[in-house]
Amino acid sequence: MGREYKITCAPLKGTELAAMMRKLPSPIQRPQMVEIYNYRIDEDGYYLVDHLVDRRTAAAALQLFVDAALATGETAEITEP
Repeated sequence: MGREYKITCAPLKGTELAAMMRKLPSPIQRPQMVEIYNYRIDEDGYYLVDHLVDRRTAAAALQLFVDAALATGETAEITEP
């Protein structure tokens, strides 16, 4: 399954969200075509699963989501559901 993270915050919207998503590293390891991480954007924040395939890539994605959560100026909480 991997490691799950729930980042509870006010998520980015519109062009700010689109700009953040363009920065995300590819979630697929090539040439094996294995999923490195997966994410979901919820009304109350972000959800990310690190499949423990490439920790550096998953960590870069997680950092982008944490930065996005802190950029809203609201409180952010990270939990493992």
